[in-house]
Amino acid sequence: MIRYITRYRAVALAAAVVTLGACSRDRLLGVTDPDIIAPDNLNSADGAEGLRVGTIRVFKLMTALDESSWFYGGLLVDEWKSADTFTQRDETDQRNVTEENSLVTVAYRQIHRARIQAFSAAKALQTFQPTARGKIGEMFFIKGYAELQSALDFCNGQPFADLSTGTPDINAAIDGPAAFNTALASFDSALVAVGSATDTLSLRVKYSSQVGRARALLATGKFAEAGQAVAGIPRTFTFNLTWPGSQGIEDNLIWGLATSARRYTVQDSADTQGGRIVNAMPFVSAQDPRVPTTKVATLRFGFDGVTPYDRQGVYPAYNSPVPVANYVDAQLALAESQLAASNAAWLTTLNDLRTGPTNIGTLTISGLAPLTDPGTLAARLQLLFRERAFWTFGRGQRLGDLRRLIRQHGFTAAQVFPGEGGINPRKNAAYGPDVTLPVPQAERNNQKYTGCIDRKA
Repeated sequence: MIRYITRYRAVALAAAVVTLGACSRDRLLGVTDPDIIAPDNLNSADGAEGLRVGTIRVFKLMTALDESSWFYGGLLVDEWKSADTFTQRDETDQRNVTEENSLVTVAYRQIHRARIQAFSAAKALQTFQPTARGKIGEMFFIKGYAELQSALDFCNGQPFADLSTGTPDINAAIDGPAAFNTALASFDSALVAVGSATDTLSLRVKYSSQVGRARALLATGKFAEAGQAVAGIPRTFTFNLTWPGSQGIEDNLIWGLATSARRYTVQDSADTQGGRIVNAMPFVSAQDPRVPTTKVATLRFGFDGVTPYDRQGVYPAYNSPVPVANYVDAQLALAESQLAASNAAWLTTLNDLRTGPTNIGTLTISGLAPLTDPGTLAARLQLLFRERAFWTFGRGQRLGDLRRLIRQHGFTAAQVFPGEGGINPRKNAAYGPDVTLPVPQAERNNQKYTGCIDRKA
């Protein structure tokens, strides 16, 4: 038996030597990384489709699949209140956001990842799937939406990577109007891409891009053009982010952080930890069906164990759809355009949404009492933006709206920004002066960027 084993080992060793002699060192030592996609693998129709699918994933991350600027913009103003122990969330709630804030850094990075990846996917689709009009338009829409979101939330003077040569390159900062015009050009490209196509995807891209154009035009004070931009959008239109699969695979993180983890609670103008938050919306005490909230007897406090907790009901489940663009957004843009033109129809437009039925995400709104004209332009604007606050809650629009009230409509920060000049009751400390999120410190690695032009609205 021993002689058999010895002979077997000798034969095996000889075979191994022969095999090794037939192999090169490179073949033996070379490693294939399954997570790395070689550039050549993208140069095909399948590769272009892979880029598109990846872009949609990053787009979800920059909106409602991660702790995005939707959250941080809402926390800086009055949608959310920190119920957490993380300093990054607390300082944002305090309106004292530093460049070093790591969570804001991630939010900023996701926006610009979406922008660059959407551009790359659009170019690949144009080359390898030139007839896929809806898909090409979808990528330009995502690019425009990323540019719009960055311009709405972050400070004046942001470096958008230069894409003019076909590949991303570092670039100097551009001011707010230039950023909004960049978004506008991307939405225009999306509309050109879909053309007159009437398939489901193309129509969704068309209407979403019309809404995006309107929002960019409002941000630059082009009110008449904004109203024209949303013409023809049907009442049934909505572009929802959806979350396929079982819980834990791809969850609505607004639900995840605000409901499941209780890191955030809905803010209210009548703060339960002491006093009134000046300029804040009564998102809880108004008991408005557009922002349903509940108090849970067994969950009285947030994650930190001390902050009174009001649970949001806009997104009641892990798979609740999240509207990115919809008929409501179109009508709100139209109402602002009408008000800017002294057209009394602005109130009719708002009341039509309130009468309903108006669908937004999981909610169907109808039968709200009609609004009455408050009489003065300032009061009308305040009413319009109050309506915007309730219709757009948690969808990344509130910070941009307050900035626009200052920039386009002549209000001051003291008149519109929550907590202005007051004390944050949770921290028993004064609110800071921030009316924007800062471009993160990590961006200073860009040699063409030296910091925000300013932190004004």
